[in-house]
Amino acid sequence: MTSPIVIAVPRELTFGEQRVATVPDAVRNFTKSGCEVRVEHDAGAGAYYPDAAFEAAGAKIMPERAMLLDGARIVLRVQPPTAADVEALEEGTIVIGFMNPANNLEAIKRMRDRKITAFALELVPRISRAQSMDALSSQATAGGYVAVILGAENCPKFLPMLTTAAGTIRPSTVLVLGAGIAGLMAIATAKRLGALVEAYDVRRAAGEQVRSLGAKFLELEINAEGQGGYARELTPEEKAKEQEMVSAAVARADIVITTAAIPGRRAPVLVTRETVATMHSGAVIIDMAAETGGNCELTQAGKTIHEHGVTIIGPQNLPARVPFHASQMYAKNLQSFLSLLIDKDGALVTGFTDEILAASLLVHAGQVHHQPTRDLLGGTKP
Repeated sequence: MTSPIVIAVPRELTFGEQRVATVPDAVRNFTKSGCEVRVEHDAGAGAYYPDAAFEAAGAKIMPERAMLLDGARIVLRVQPPTAADVEALEEGTIVIGFMNPANNLEAIKRMRDRKITAFALELVPRISRAQSMDALSSQATAGGYVAVILGAENCPKFLPMLTTAAGTIRPSTVLVLGAGIAGLMAIATAKRLGALVEAYDVRRAAGEQVRSLGAKFLELEINAEGQGGYARELTPEEKAKEQEMVSAAVARADIVITTAAIPGRRAPVLVTRETVATMHSGAVIIDMAAETGGNCELTQAGKTIHEHGVTIIGPQNLPARVPFHASQMYAKNLQSFLSLLIDKDGALVTGFTDEILAASLLVHAGQVHHQPTRDLLGGTKP
């Protein structure tokens, strides 16, 4: 009889990270399929999943990280592995999580040299069959929700219309720039809070989704639909037209939430410093693209600044602010992903030929399989 596959879940060490890579419900499914699940002590504490809940689901709680990783066949993570963790892994160990390859080259080189297998969830293709594994979308959903709550917290106004004995209070206007997963969640949340919501996206197809949520879609005769559902980069003429319309919408908004991003590129600037100067005192900008340079020219990642009476917030890791449900969704993504790696007999697949596995394979058997990451590493060694 073969030994069960050991799945290890370490406690996240990145500053501010409260999520955990699995939750008790997922543990039950793993143990039913014959796997052994180990969870590091207090790994779920920040997300309000106590050790006792993991134990009740069938997991083994490991008091030390070395014990957790010893003999582990699969390691589930939220953030990329630390250098110390890579050194502790045995050759052939499979690590799954967000890898942030462009900013994590040293760890990737160590995984390559130690012949660790790494799957990057941000590389999962956006195809119908992979929707349940799309961690980027699940975490963007959490981020979009938090962005609106953060905006409401910092806005000096009520969001909904109120009719009181002291008079009628007009609803606040929320402008969402970018109508992807995060943007649509932001729109829906702002509508639930009673705000007037406007939204803009360079992809014309997004207009129908925006309107279905009860928001006004700002129209511009530009179609910037790109590959994979992302937006292409605009031409200089298109950028000028876009900037004029966006600036006018920004100037009248009480809360602006920016979500525009291009994979592997710096975030496009949608709100210039000149536009910020036209906003009214008390307005708030929540820049969800802060970690990749920001959609607002004045954004500083991880900081809150005040310019011309406008509060500009550059939040980092928004999903970690709702760690309970963000972890729940992320764990489901990983559970679905593992269904491709573990067959019905509880054994690891011998090859990664499935299109989803092949696309998300970052490092394997001493080679970097993701071409853009290989280019960043340079040199002749793959």
